[in-house]
Amino acid sequence: MEQSVNVKNVGLRGVTVADTKISFIDGEKGVLLYRGYRIEQLAQDSSFMEVAYLILNGRLPNKSELMEFDALVKNERLLPDYVYEILNAYPKNAAPMDVLQSAVTSLAMSDPDLFEETRDAHIRMAIRLIARIPVLAAAWHRIRKGLEPLPSDEGLSHAANFLWQLHGAKPDEEMARDLDTCLVLHADHTFNASTFACREVVSTKAHMYAGVSAGIGALSGSLHGGANAKVMKMLMELESENDIAGWIKSQLDGGGKIMGMGHAVYKTMDPRARFLKDMAARLGRKTGQERWHILSTEIERLGIEAFRKKGKTDILPNVDFYSAPVYHIMGIPLDLMTPIFAISRVTGWCAHIIEEKFAEAQDKPALYRPKAEYVGQYCGLSGCTYEPLESRADLGDSLDGTFF
Repeated sequence: MEQSVNVKNVGLRGVTVADTKISFIDGEKGVLLYRGYRIEQLAQDSSFMEVAYLILNGRLPNKSELMEFDALVKNERLLPDYVYEILNAYPKNAAPMDVLQSAVTSLAMSDPDLFEETRDAHIRMAIRLIARIPVLAAAWHRIRKGLEPLPSDEGLSHAANFLWQLHGAKPDEEMARDLDTCLVLHADHTFNASTFACREVVSTKAHMYAGVSAGIGALSGSLHGGANAKVMKMLMELESENDIAGWIKSQLDGGGKIMGMGHAVYKTMDPRARFLKDMAARLGRKTGQERWHILSTEIERLGIEAFRKKGKTDILPNVDFYSAPVYHIMGIPLDLMTPIFAISRVTGWCAHIIEEKFAEAQDKPALYRPKAEYVGQYCGLSGCTYEPLESRADLGDSLDGTFF
C-alpha cells in the first residue's frame, strides 16, 4: 500500500526525500562531508579539480587520474561559435544568472552525448559543464562591457583562468588559490533548493543540461544563491554607519534580517564560513581593504549579541556572510557573485543528476510526484455550476491587477 505523509507548507524542511552518497551535513555540530571527507580537510589540502573528481566519482584520484581529469576539463573550455553569437544578441543589461541559464541550455544543442543514457556519457557532459560555465560567466561580463571575450589559458588552473578571462590580467597566485578554495567550499551541500530542482527535473528522464538549467534558475533566487550580493550591499551601506548596533536593533525590531546570518540546516557556525572569515581578513590586509573584514566581524559580534537577547542562540554567519567581502576584494562585481556559486556548484549538481538517473543510492530511479491538498473553491464532486458568460454579474473594473 502506498504510504502518504502529510507534511505541507514547510518547504519540505525536515522531510527526507531520497538517499545520497554525495554529501552529508550535521547541522547541530557544524559538520559538512563530501563523500565522507570533512570540508575543512579538503579546503586546506585539496584543490577544486581534485574535489570535482571526488564528488563525481566517489573516490579521490591518484596523481595520473587527476592530471588526466584536469586536462579533460581544460580541453573543453572552448565555447561553440554560435554561443558567442547568442551572448552578443542579449540586452547588455540582462542579469548574468538569466544569461547563464539560457546559455547553458544552448550548449545542450551541440553536445554529442546529450541523449546517451550511460554513466560515462554523463561524466563527459559534466566535464563540459564544469569547464564552460566559468567561461560563459566571464565572457558575458566582458561582452556587456563592450569588450571581447578572452581565450582560455591552458597553463592556468580552473580558478586562475576564470579570473584571467574576467579581468584580462593574470591573477595573483594567492588570490587564484583562494578562489580555488572558495570553489571547494561551494561544490556541494546535500539537498538544497537548486540541487533538489536538478534531481526533480531529471527524475522525469530529462537530460543533464535541463537539470543544470533548473538548478541555475533555482540558484538565481534571492533566498538561495543571491544572498552573498545582498551581504555586500549591506556592508557598503553600513560602511559609513556610526551606530551599527542601532541599525541591527532597528532591523530586527522591524522584522528584518541581517543578511548572511542564519541557516536552514546549521544550528552552529557554518564550517565553510570559518575558512572564508580568515580568507577575508588575509586578503583585506594584503590589498589594503581591511575595512570589509573589520565591518563584517563587528556586524557578526553585535548581531549574535542582538539575536541572543531575543532568545535566538543559533543565528550565526553562513557561507554568504564572508564570501561577499572575499569576492569583492577579488574584483568580482556584485551580480557575478551568484554565478561564482554556480561555477562551483555545477559539480555537485552533475553528481546528483548522475546519482538520480542511475539510482546510485537507491533501488531504482523514481519520478518525483508529491501531492498537494486542494484548498480552493469546492462545490462537491459534481463540480460548480457553470454560468454562461452573458449571464455573469459585472463585478466592476478588474484592470487594477486584482483578478482573484
